[in-house]
Amino acid sequence: MKTLFNRSGLHVQMFVVFLLSFSLTAASIHCASFLGLNLFTDEEDVALGLQLDEEIRANPDQYPVLRSHPHVQAYVEEIGHRILQSQHIQKRDIYPYQFEIIHDDSTINAFCTPGGFIYIYTGLMHFLDTEAALAGVIGHEIAHAERRHSTKRISGYFGTQLLLAVVLGQEPGIVKEIAGNLFAGLGFLANSRKDEREADTFSMRYLQDTEYYPGAIRFFFDKILEEQNRHGGTLERLLSTHPLPQDRVEHVEKTAIAQNFPEPTEENLFIKRYQEFKKTLP
Repeated sequence: MKTLFNRSGLHVQMFVVFLLSFSLTAASIHCASFLGLNLFTDEEDVALGLQLDEEIRANPDQYPVLRSHPHVQAYVEEIGHRILQSQHIQKRDIYPYQFEIIHDDSTINAFCTPGGFIYIYTGLMHFLDTEAALAGVIGHEIAHAERRHSTKRISGYFGTQLLLAVVLGQEPGIVKEIAGNLFAGLGFLANSRKDEREADTFSMRYLQDTEYYPGAIRFFFDKILEEQNRHGGTLERLLSTHPLPQDRVEHVEKTAIAQNFPEPTEENLFIKRYQEFKKTLP
């Protein structure tokens, strides 16, 4: 398994000189991390994502990756690849972008780990009504990878420790701690409201370059609100990682008006096609 954060002695020395030149303290770095500093490189995002993917596959009780019904994964991959052709995607040649299906009908959720590893629950696919809404969710998860939300949060939490490990030339055993914390309940995948709003924005931008209705994620929001009113806490896991305050709904509505989105129709929602697909879900 690839080890993260290998640095040559010269690189470390140059980094120390940089720190001394600007008189940065560990405390100031820690504060800066909350302002968006990411101590990971893109390559390290991918390496961490690969480690987490290994752990997910090694834990089928919690994450039963769908192995039968290959057409389900192919369907999701096709949607994902359409979105990845958007002019707004910046890391399609850097991140491997993999789409996996987790066979759990009781969980309405999707998540993305660093480096573009995206996992969609069958419960979510049963929950949605249109292919465009699924595309909106997939675009949202792609945006989390593109905007590097997970590793920014990790940098904010571990920033000082990571920095000192690099400066001292030590192999940071903290890497295992990062992977463990990410995997334990997917705690670091809990997105802030700011992250969610940004992912919504980019999902709409991506879908503007596709055949889908750009604001289709709104129909996912409508389903969530409807389910909350009907059953209350059944969406607890989804909302713990993807908070849905009213301003997210309003943001999508305002964007649709400002960007003059076309009217949602069968031609850009693909309701019939999606309903036929849902009949084939396990």
